[in-house]
Formats: sequence, C-alpha cells, structure tokens
Amino acid sequence: MTAPEIDEEPPEHGRYARYLQVLDDVPQSILEADEAGLVAGILRDDCVSMAESAVNHHLERRAAHLLTDAGFPAWARMMAEVLGDRPFLTRRLREWTLLRTIALDEPWTAEELTGASDWFQRTASAAQAVTSPDALALLAEHGRTRRVRNAASRRIQQPGQRTR
Repeated sequence: MTAPEIDEEPPEHGRYARYLQVLDDVPQSILEADEAGLVAGILRDDCVSMAESAVNHHLERRAAHLLTDAGFPAWARMMAEVLGDRPFLTRRLREWTLLRTIALDEPWTAEELTGASDWFQRTASAAQAVTSPDALALLAEHGRTRRVRNAASRRIQQPGQRTR
C-alpha cells in the first residue's frame, strides 16, 4: 500500500507568501504608522522564523531604497521600535544604518566595520553607494573573508573611485 500524495504545503508557506506580497505592495510613500502596523502584525505570527524572514525581506528592500534618503533616520527609528528585541533583525537594521553612515561620509569607527557581520562586509565592499576610500581600504586589508578583501580591493582600483 502506498501513501496518498500530499499536495498541500504547510500553512506557514502560504502566510509567508501573503506577507511578502503585502509588504512588497507597500508604497514608498506609506505612512510610517501604517508600515509599523503591518510589520508589527506580521511579527505576531506564531511561526517566529517565518515572520522574521518576511520582515527581513521588507527591511532589506526598504533600507536599500531609503539608504541615502533624508527619511531613512525616521524610518529606522520606527523600525527599531517595532522590531523590539529580535536580535537578527535589530542587528541587520543597525548594519543598514552603518552602511548609510559610510555612504554619506559621516563618522564611523574601524571597530564598527571590522566587527560587522559577513553580510555587512560583503554588502559594503560591493555597494556602489559606499565610496569611502577609508572604508574600502579597511575592508581590503581586514575584511573577514577573501571575497570581501578582493571586492574591496577591486573597488579601490576602479577608475573614478573617489580619493581623499
């Protein structure tokens, strides 16, 4: 006797797809309170890892879009409040804020850069918004992985790369 084929996917897969759709449909001009409500609602889902994954997808998309926008600080404060004490999401938001700091040529420390996650170092070494020769040189010399060091070295050597 064989078991019947089960074509149904777990319910959290369907919720995840719906969450991504709802978050992807968030217009760039949405009111912060509305966005905060959507994110908070998703984070109340019983499947914590799925909910945080959907919110991380949204955080990545919005942070990349707002990176050098004047609205980023207010958005980041709102997101920090909604994210609460979720370690992965709060770290990722902090790292997007650091990426913005470097992209805008605002003060940062070597410890922040070298202590950041592999994701951050890969993103910073490849992001066209990061043109800081100091940040790229630090990543080329002290990046955690060969991939980061090589990417930063290539960026330093690109024609038109800003120098001090």
